Amino acid sequence: MYRPEKGNDFRFLDRVINEQFQVGGTDIFIHKYIGTTSPAPGESTPTTPDNSTNPIPELGIQDVLFMENRDRKYDPDVYVMRGIYTMQDLDFNLSQFGLFLSNDNIMIHFHLANCVDMLQRKIMPGDVFELPHLKDEYALDDSIVALKRFYVVTDVSRPTNGFSQTWYPHLLRAKCQPLVDSQEFAEILNQESDAGDGSTLRDLLSTYQKSIDINNQIIAQANLDAPISGYDTNHMFVIPTDENGLVDYAAASDGTNDASMDTMDASFILNTPNQNVYIGVSNGNVIPSNGHAFGSGITFPGAPSTGQYFLRTDYLPNALYRFDGRRWVIYEQGVRMTMNQFGAQDVSAAPWQDSQIRQTQKTSFINNITTATVNGQLIQERQALSKVLKPKADN
Repeated sequence: MYRPEKGNDFRFLDRVINEQFQVGGTDIFIHKYIGTTSPAPGESTPTTPDNSTNPIPELGIQDVLFMENRDRKYDPDVYVMRGIYTMQDLDFNLSQFGLFLSNDNIMIHFHLANCVDMLQRKIMPGDVFELPHLKDEYALDDSIVALKRFYVVTDVSRPTNGFSQTWYPHLLRAKCQPLVDSQEFAEILNQESDAGDGSTLRDLLSTYQKSIDINNQIIAQANLDAPISGYDTNHMFVIPTDENGLVDYAAASDGTNDASMDTMDASFILNTPNQNVYIGVSNGNVIPSNGHAFGSGITFPGAPSTGQYFLRTDYLPNALYRFDGRRWVIYEQGVRMTMNQFGAQDVSAAPWQDSQIRQTQKTSFINNITTATVNGQLIQERQALSKVLKPKADN
């Protein structure tokens, strides 16, 4: 049956196979991927894709550093084609460690020639399918429109069962997975939901905002239960001791030097503790034990007295020092802060507004919102790698 050219046998079989799709297939709405677009400044990570040398925009690469197309553009016209796939139940796979949902991907078969005639090209990864027969008209919430089902193509191949006796292929198989609310599909999810209230498909289909709301509520409750790390030791009294383990005192008001625990009373003047015995992970609050007075600043004071405390506010985190008569010795660091990494933001309405906002080198790097002037141009100090490491020609 094989011939070097596609003869009448091939065309006959191709028409018969196409008829099987028209009779036994289901309608599939195809949102055709037509290339990338550059978003407006301030949105996402704007780049300028260069597809001028590529006659097929769909094959252009927006970000050649990460090899991805984040800002995709889709044809406003929706194509209707017939497809066939096997319906399957979503079963949980418990045969391995953890929980795996292995049946969320579907394989949809299309007629190859019909696909090329309709789209002017084959189906490719990035195309989005809308399956009208899977619409859910009975939502659990108060939605008055049918919830649609969208899938995105991740891989395309020619299945073995699509080859006829002529040894030529007639079918395409598209591997599809459920569409998620991500930057790539913003153009589709921003479409009207047809509910008549101005809502979009994202408002009905996406769980992103619900997940964010749940996460914010968890953070809010955690900050109410444990607003700052560690535990409070300000109310605990620390008995100062000397190198021999005895009580370290200055003198008694009556001039005696008997400092035994049995004879000590309020007339004895204790020195400041030289160490904090109530220490733990994330427990430093840079407040001297026993309520001793302390100063603060970015430089140590001149002519300090023995036992004097001083808080260095130029250190990150802040550090409390004690003068032992010869040098300043660190007493503790201010690591008792909020458990989040939100940095110095506006916390006027946040549940952690009464606690100290975490300030470390890590948070100042991750949450860097400052700007710098370079060659007379104002730029953000925090830059994406795709904008800093731009590809250049070797020549």
